[in-house]
Amino acid sequence: MPTKVIMPSLGESVVEGTITKWLKSKGEVVEEYEPLLEVNTDKVDSEIPSPASGVVLDIVVPEGTTIQAGTLLAWIGEQGEGPEETVSAPEESRPISLTQAPESPDGSSELRMTPAASAPQPGRDRDLGFISPVVARIAGENNIDLYQIQGSGQGGRITKKDVLAYLEQRKQPAPPRVEPPQKIPEHREPASLPPTPPSPAPQAPTPIPGEIMPLNAVRRAIAEHMVYSKHTSPHVTTVMEVDLSRVVAHREANKAAFSQDGVNLTYTAYFMAATVAGLKAYPIVNSSWSEEGVLIQREINIGMATSLGEAGLIVPVLKNADGLSLLGLARAVNDLANRARARQLKPDEVKGGTFTITNHGVTNSLFATPIINQPQCGILGIGAIQKRVVVINDAIAIRPMAYLTLTFDHRILDGAIADYFLGKVVEYLQNWT
Repeated sequence: MPTKVIMPSLGESVVEGTITKWLKSKGEVVEEYEPLLEVNTDKVDSEIPSPASGVVLDIVVPEGTTIQAGTLLAWIGEQGEGPEETVSAPEESRPISLTQAPESPDGSSELRMTPAASAPQPGRDRDLGFISPVVARIAGENNIDLYQIQGSGQGGRITKKDVLAYLEQRKQPAPPRVEPPQKIPEHREPASLPPTPPSPAPQAPTPIPGEIMPLNAVRRAIAEHMVYSKHTSPHVTTVMEVDLSRVVAHREANKAAFSQDGVNLTYTAYFMAATVAGLKAYPIVNSSWSEEGVLIQREINIGMATSLGEAGLIVPVLKNADGLSLLGLARAVNDLANRARARQLKPDEVKGGTFTITNHGVTNSLFATPIINQPQCGILGIGAIQKRVVVINDAIAIRPMAYLTLTFDHRILDGAIADYFLGKVVEYLQNWT
């Protein structure tokens, strides 16, 4: 009997994913637990193993499709067997209906072909995207064709507000058509001047030659998230300088001991510890905006922006960072960074962050204004550590210095509180013991 391949739930609150690549084709032999396909969820690529040994009888969901957990993906069985149940008809065989388009100003109209209206089902639709249960219910009760509605939600998703607005518009009577007045031609003498020659049609600009680099799922997700963040939060950035003399000395004195425990003591662990101190001193920075009020998070879960090279970046989350020592922070930083670059993170390990740091100084950047990782309140940028000349007690000295930037949501924080938080981070690092 053929075996179904079902889209699994890849973690808590992970309800959908995108098929990025089928590792086996129809007709190929596959062993049980052998990787069958790759799925992307929240910029994390996961391999789905085959649930049985046999031949790939049919692939139901093509690459590039976003589907929900529980969706039938493929069939595995013996050579010559067929799938036990039929799958949905392809797009070309969907029923089509003709609808009369509204009249244009000149009185003309046209017939448009649209998929036939039927009771919409909640879930992901191939053409309409995700349909929530409330949208499906309202559309079904009022016999609304969702193909006639332009969605205003993220990614063009049709929201409850869109359906209610369409329903209200449909109730409005059409305005009476007003015929334009007849224009009476005037009697004029023939013009003595020759007619003006027509202007030449404007030439379309020639596109600059280049090469299109297709967007992968990770780059598309990053782009959508960044644009959404800039449209959501009023971004403000404050900058401070920190003297890392004590941190540098402590690291040099303890690198060998940490290495014996299999841990690479990086500067990121120190910045994690300082961030925890700042968030504990000013809990409002560890928060999110909501229409009901500012939601202050109880847990301190710090996201760590990690570069994947040309593939983009990812932000694994260090959960309950306030409960870890410097050794524990360093070990967690090593583990998350290594597994992020090896594409071995789990979907839940990039969720639940309450604040984010990005150590862009590893690529010699002095300071930056990073974009907030929604729905968080702020993000800490860490510049390169450089020896610079500074004045200490009216004397010139050379110290390892770095710029720290805090980009924050001005709906939640005012400049003073943001500066107090960043000042606490600086104080913690400069007085490291």
